[in-house]
Order: sequence, then C-alpha cells, then structure tokens
Amino acid sequence: MKKVTKAFTLLLLLCVVLAGCAAKSNPPAASKGENNSDNAAAAQESAAPSSALTVAFSEGGTTLDPAEASDLTSDTFVVAAYDQLVTYGVKTVDGAEVANTDDIQPMLAESWEVSADNLTYTFKLREGVKFQSGNPLTADSVVYTFDRVKNSNSGSFLYGMADIKSVTAKDPSTVEIVLNKQNHMFMQIIALYNFSIVDEVAMQGKDANYLKTNTAGSGPFVLEKWDPASEAVLTANADYWQGAPSLSKVTLKFTKEASNRVLLLDKGDVDMAIEIPPKDVSSLEANKDLAVKSNASNRILYLALNNKVAPFDNVKVRQAIAYSIPYDQLINEVMYGQAKQMKSAVASNTPGYTDKGYTYEHNLDKAKQLLQEAGYADGFTFDLTLGSGFQDWEDDAVIIQAELAKIGVTMNINKVARAQFLEMQKEKNLTAYISKWTSFVNDPAYHLGFLMYGKGSSNYNNYSNAEVDKLWEQASAEPDAAVRTKLFEQAQEIITTEAPWSYLYEYNRIVGMKANLSGYVYYPDEIIRFYPLSKK
Repeated sequence: MKKVTKAFTLLLLLCVVLAGCAAKSNPPAASKGENNSDNAAAAQESAAPSSALTVAFSEGGTTLDPAEASDLTSDTFVVAAYDQLVTYGVKTVDGAEVANTDDIQPMLAESWEVSADNLTYTFKLREGVKFQSGNPLTADSVVYTFDRVKNSNSGSFLYGMADIKSVTAKDPSTVEIVLNKQNHMFMQIIALYNFSIVDEVAMQGKDANYLKTNTAGSGPFVLEKWDPASEAVLTANADYWQGAPSLSKVTLKFTKEASNRVLLLDKGDVDMAIEIPPKDVSSLEANKDLAVKSNASNRILYLALNNKVAPFDNVKVRQAIAYSIPYDQLINEVMYGQAKQMKSAVASNTPGYTDKGYTYEHNLDKAKQLLQEAGYADGFTFDLTLGSGFQDWEDDAVIIQAELAKIGVTMNINKVARAQFLEMQKEKNLTAYISKWTSFVNDPAYHLGFLMYGKGSSNYNNYSNAEVDKLWEQASAEPDAAVRTKLFEQAQEIITTEAPWSYLYEYNRIVGMKANLSGYVYYPDEIIRFYPLSKK
C-alpha cells in the first residue's frame, strides 16, 4: 500500500484555537443545525464588532443543497456551511495567494491510503468533529453524502466523472472508496463543494427538498438568514473543529448592478465587492483605503461556431473568422487590460496547457484568402445568438461584427434573455454564440471532457474529431503525468488548428476589498473562502 498521511500538529491546532486571528489555510464551511443559536451568540459576544464583514454580491442564489448548487452565490453558501473530505493547498504566485490544486490537503479526512493499483482509497476521518447539530461525523455521513451526489440532478455528472464504483463505511471512522478504473482527477473532484459532507442523522425524517433551504454541515459559519432578494447573514461557529473564525459575521448584500457594488465599496459602505467591472479597477486602485485583487483565472470567453451547420462545417471558414477578430482591441478597449488573449481551448494557467497550433493574429487579408479557398469569396450571412447580462459580450459582438463586415461577412446579433439563451444552447442548434466557461477542476481532462470531447455534456457547438476523442480517452486513463500531458497537448493542437471556437480571452477574477482585510485566496471555482479572512 502506498500511504499518504497529512495532519495538523497539536501545536498548530492549539495556535488556531487560541489565536483566532491566525491565518487559516484550509477552506471551511458551516451548516444550519437545530442547536446552533447558542454557538452563534457566543461567537458574536466574544468577537469585536470590527470583525464583521459585509460583501456586495451580485445575485441572491438559488439553493443551499451542496449536490445541486451551480451558481456562484449558492456555491459560496455551501463552502461557508460545509466541509469536504479533502481540500487544496495554497501557494504564492506573483505575490498573490492562490489555491494549489495539485496539492491535496486533509480536511475531514486526516489521512488516506491508496492501493497499489490506484483503485481503492481508504480515508481515516478526523476524530472529534461534530456537525453543527451536535451529531458526530462518522463514516456513515460520508456514505450518505456520496449517495446523495450520485442520485442528484447536478452533482451526478461529477460522480460519474470521478468513476466511483462503491463507497463503504469500514468502521465509524474509516471510509473505503473504490473506483472502476484509475482516475488522476479523483482527489481533485471530491475536494469540490458538491461533495460537502452532510449530517445524515439530522436528515432523518426530512423531505427531499430540506437541503434546498437548510444546511446540515460541520463548517465554520452558520447560515442565519437568507433572502435572495436582499441579503444573507452568516455567523461564526465558535465550536468549529479548526477553531472559531476570525470573522464574527458575514453579511452578503445582493446588489445586481455592478456600478452600485463599486459605489458601495468606494464609499466604504461594504468591506468587499465581487465582479468588479474592468473599467472601474483603476479608480478603485486610486483609493488608498482599498485593495483590488485581480487574479488570472481559468474563466474563458469564446465565440462558438456550430460545426454541423454550413458554412461553419468548413474548417477554412472557421479559421477565417478567427483571423478576423481584433484581439488586442477586445482586451484593451473592452476589458481595459483585465484579461489576456486566449490561445487554446484550455486556459493558460491549467497544467498541461499548450498554445501549439495557434496562429490567429488579426489578419483580414488572411481571412479573405481562406474564405476564397473555402468557396465564400463573396462572404455570407449568419446569426449570432447573444445572451443578456454581460456588457463585455455585447461590446465584443459589436466590434467583431464590424470587422467581419470588412471581409464581406454579415453577422446578425440576436439578443435573448440569459435563461432563454442557456436553454437554446443546450439544444445544440445555435449557428454561433458567445459563451464563457470556468473549470472548477484545474485539469485538461475535466475541461476538454465537458467542452471538446465528442460526448461532452457541454459540447454545444457539435465539435467532433475521432482523434481528439481517442487522445482524451487515453490521457484520462493514463497514470503517468508526463505522458498524459503530451496526449493533452496533441489534442489541444488539433482543436486549435480546426478552430471550432474563435478564442477571445481569459478573464481576470477581480475582487475589491478594504485594505485592512487579509487572508484572501483565489480559487479556480472563484468562490470566496471566508474562514481564512480577518480584519486588521
């Protein structure tokens, strides 16, 4: 057996418990149990008033269920209300603290063993952990949680991607998870919030929808209030197993208009604001009381072309579109420099990324040549479907439309409501559309498996290449990281050459905050972990 054992030392545990202001590296969570009011009150009484945090959020969220959460606000509730078996480490990149997704750290599981064939993972649970209901964490909790994910509407796809065969409680503190085949992403997948461990005892007698509006976890914050139209309030769990949070309370103010979020932050009415528009970064940076965190993310934006619909079933036409796009103009005039040019279907900060095959500088002469070779010397007309809610998408579309007109291509922009767009996208019949994507698991297998694999659930523009599919399948099953990387590089080069998308840009994740706030860590899922945060 290959044994991996990682645990907090007794000294570190004592430091965290006794000195609540110490930095917390593991991202936690919390839950809403029946006996939490005393704990929350104690946390508030013991913490100074200045330890309360107010955050301007955009949307109010849709669910508290870890297995079903899929929007940023709902995900934030879950991460603040639950723990997972394992979590990611933290590293420093260009002076910023970011999650190290290759470094799997203990959370509710204090250690684990992996069989020689990499199919069986045996987790030893941390002793003394209690859910906020007061019920102890047991192996049955883990089995119950994984069964919920397996049978959920949203998380079930991740369960399948993890390729889990069975989850068994060997004894009250030991869980065995067996895979159908080797999966290098397994540990990264179960670190996701969807696999947050649920208190199965507290769930007895509850209906199937209980967790949509209630929580049952073991984390550092208790969700005391949730009104999707106005605000949510999280209070500290004084008995949290890693030590009470430094923040006594976190209030999320749901502020849909980005300009209002910026104004609230600039005036000092909130401590933090998310989804800051790129155009406002410089003005906020001029405020000495604020700090703006702008991290390179793996959130990408692309112009998708339906590979089964003429003329985009012709690779030269798709390449011509790619040569027509003024990338520098999009990044500088639309994104104010808060983005970088995208040169692969995979984001550049993903392990295994390559820009091989990328040749698409802005070149209208090259675009015209390719159109002529494809039999479209006189151009053509097509419809671009544009979902509402993102100003940069609209600005990008107008700029691209103007450039395409210069090569004889007419692009009609059809705007639809965001919800309608998402439904239309799933039907796979759109001729062209602009869309974004964020891979929570920072791995090419996850990213390409959704978007570019022939059977991928989010391959909405019908890209299909037998060689790419074969490379993805080989790489996904390959235990050797170096070999796996080469296979994924080959797949990326083919995809880039065939141009099923025109790559637009990779976003920066922009969060503004007061300068006295410390402990912020950027994660690929873009969820803010409140537990490590503290005020000076």
